[in-house]
Amino acid sequence: MSKLKIGVIISSTRPSRFGDIPAKWILDKANERPEIDAEIVDVRDFDLPFFDEVASNAWAPSQNANAVKWQNKISEFDGYIFVVAEYNRAITGALKNAIDQAYTNWNKKTFGAVGYGTVGGARAIENLRTIGVELQMASTRSAVHIAGADFMSVHPGFGGTKSLSEIEASIGNSATDMLDQLIWWGNATKAAREGEAVAKAAE
Repeated sequence: MSKLKIGVIISSTRPSRFGDIPAKWILDKANERPEIDAEIVDVRDFDLPFFDEVASNAWAPSQNANAVKWQNKISEFDGYIFVVAEYNRAITGALKNAIDQAYTNWNKKTFGAVGYGTVGGARAIENLRTIGVELQMASTRSAVHIAGADFMSVHPGFGGTKSLSEIEASIGNSATDMLDQLIWWGNATKAAREGEAVAKAAE
């Protein structure tokens, strides 16, 4: 089977965000795996409006050019790794809006997550998993949580001077587990989508 195309989605759009650091780290980890071809997808690059279409693209084509550009990009991938900041026990508003700009493009695919913050983005990742159910997505069981003292030690804004490679003992096994599960679910859902497409073509 061909490599899985995985989008590493940076969910914070703030100029001072931390997300670039874990995004690059997990990108490199993903691309070390022979089954994966991963790339960064930065929500900030798409200048998305607040959702203002007549309906989800499940029901009507989107009219905003940037929304369509985003949908086309999302459609390129077999799965995703969301790099998740936690705002008030949930994902960022920017990520929620980006998710809402598409629907069919997410369907029947898999995703994992790397969260960061005082509790490692745990509540935001659970929020994301709930949203994933509505999007007909399969979440990995494992996620990476950069939390507590580890988070402070790698965040430049808090005076952190360590690299993520220096806290591998805390987060490395979770990253391995998450990627293993992403590959399994990615191959399973890709095969199912391809089988469905063949069946429809034969009708």
